[in-house]
Parts: sequence; structure tokens; C-alpha cells
Amino acid sequence: MTTTTTTPGAPPPGTGSGRAVLDASGVTMRFGGLTAVRDVNLDVHAGEIVGLIGPNGAGKTTFFNCLTGLYIPTEGTVRYRGTVLPHRSHLVTQAGIARTFQNIRLFANMTVLENVLVGRHTRTHEGLFSALVRGPRFRRAERESEERAMDLLRFTGLEAKREHLARNLPYGEQRKLEIARALASEPGLLLLDEPTAGMTAVETTATRELVLAIREQGTAVLVIEHDMRFIFNLCDRVAVLVRGEKLVEGTPETVQRDERVVAAYLGTPFEGEPGQAEAAEVQAAEEAEAAAHRDTAGGADSGAGDGDGDGEGDGDGGSAADAGGSADRADAAPDAAEPDPADRRQEGRTD
Repeated sequence: MTTTTTTPGAPPPGTGSGRAVLDASGVTMRFGGLTAVRDVNLDVHAGEIVGLIGPNGAGKTTFFNCLTGLYIPTEGTVRYRGTVLPHRSHLVTQAGIARTFQNIRLFANMTVLENVLVGRHTRTHEGLFSALVRGPRFRRAERESEERAMDLLRFTGLEAKREHLARNLPYGEQRKLEIARALASEPGLLLLDEPTAGMTAVETTATRELVLAIREQGTAVLVIEHDMRFIFNLCDRVAVLVRGEKLVEGTPETVQRDERVVAAYLGTPFEGEPGQAEAAEVQAAEEAEAAAHRDTAGGADSGAGDGDGDGEGDGDGGSAADAGGSADRADAAPDAAEPDPADRRQEGRTD
């Protein structure tokens, strides 16, 4: 169940200041019998910052993977500027969508500058032969890429650490470096997966300012985050995923006031909760199976009772006779016992 809410006098969600750069329609992702994302519709317009929130396991990162070509959606389409995206991540990047990851994925043994230069690979057109010959055209392209990379390092505040190995940077600066590398591909849409995870309050504030600066440069942003204060102070619109379905979408103010969002985060059931119908079907099937098991067990118990009644007398009589014989043998046992070895030795000495 999806609900879109708006504030009075505000334009409907999805009608931002520019045309849609991203249009995801009916995106569904299944892994065998598990539906991780179900019929999600979401658009992002030029100049917008859109937040995607939801409890752990709601399908947010899976949805990101569908958008960026890491997963091929089971159903639905993803369009960038009106063109259906291919299901290959490097072609998605080339088309104009870049992303960061929930877990930092830098080249740890490369320098800060080299990491950003890697992000330029979709914007350079020099082939193997050109790299081997290293002619004027190749050197010019290399110089332009390095200048662009340095601009991004200045933009993110990492210029002074251009020669540092990525693994030696503090955690917050590694996050910045990952954003700089994503921006090196000159995207029209930047996807950020939990960019403030593990950050201090100061680092979170700096990240918020950086994302706003990215928007000012003309890049739309779609961000996943668990820090609600960060999301609600940053985003123009917020969409909420619960159990793989979009529950509600609207301005930060309306999403904050929606009781279903609070209930979803607290784990409280609510009417129309995504997955509720499926859960009811599973429960009904389990109850039917349990009832059938009880019926089967009841029939087996009745059969066992009839068998006991038929042989009960004979069995008890036999048991009584056996018990009596055992008692007689026990009484006779002392009389039949062999003499004590000590008595035999005494008798020998007497003889």
C-alpha cells in the first residue's frame, strides 16, 4: 500500500524544479521465493534531494542495486532522462548515475588522487594503444583528468592529502573521498547509501553541507540514511520503504507526522501494513497444517487404544505368572547356594 502526501499549496511530489532525471516504475526484485522489493515507483527531478528511509531490511540498498545495474529487476523499468537504463553498472555510470556504498569501497593501497582518477574512467576515451604510445592526445587527456580530480579534492576538502594512501585517512574523510570519486564521473544523479553512518555530529554536519553544495552544482541526489535528523533537515521529499514496499512519500513534515511511519520503526502493526496479507496467508496455512496434524494424531491414538484392549488380559496374566515364578526362584535361591569358600577351607583342615 503506497500513500503520497502533500502539504497545502505545495506542488505534488515528483514535480520538482526540473524534469525527471530518474523514473523508476514498478521495480520488483525477487530472490527465489523472497520478494525484497515490490512494485516501487520513485522519481527524482533535477535540483532535488530525495531521501529514502525505512527500517533495517526494508529493501533500500536492494532498490539502489536495481537502479545502478548491480541487480537486474525481476519486474519494472528504470529510466534516466527518459532512456531505459542497461543492466550493467559501468553503462549506468556512463549514462550519468553514480553512487557510493553503505560499506566504504575505496582502493586502500592507492593514493587519494588516484582513487578520484579511477572515477574518470567513463569520461576518458583513450584506449590501450594510446596509453602505450603516450602521445600528445593521451597526455592532454591525462592532464585534464588530473585537473578535474584536484578540483574535486578541493571541493571536498581533501586537497592537502592528495598523496596519502586511502587506507590512512580518517573514517569521515574516507566517506568524502568516496563521494569525490563518484563525482569524478560527472553524474546528473548521485546515489548516497548511508553517507553519515558511524560519523560524529560534526562530521554529519559537514556531510550535509557537502550534499547541499553538490545540489548547488546541478546534481540531483537520492540518499539512504537512518539518521532522521539528517534526512529531514536535508531533503525536499522523503519516501519510506517497509518490507520492500513504498509506504508513504511526501515532504519531511508530512512524513514525520505519519503515524504509520512511527509504527513501522517501532515494530507496531498497523492497518494496511505491507506484507500483512501475505503474513495472514502464511498463518492460515500453518493453522490448517496444525489442525490436520492433530486429526492424524487423534486417529493414531484411537487405534493404539483398541490394540491395548484386545491383548490386555493375556498380557497381564502372563506378567503375573512371570512375577510369581520369579518370586519362587528368589525364595529357593538361598537354599541352592554353594557353600562359602571359607567353609570349604575349614572342612579341609578338619579332614
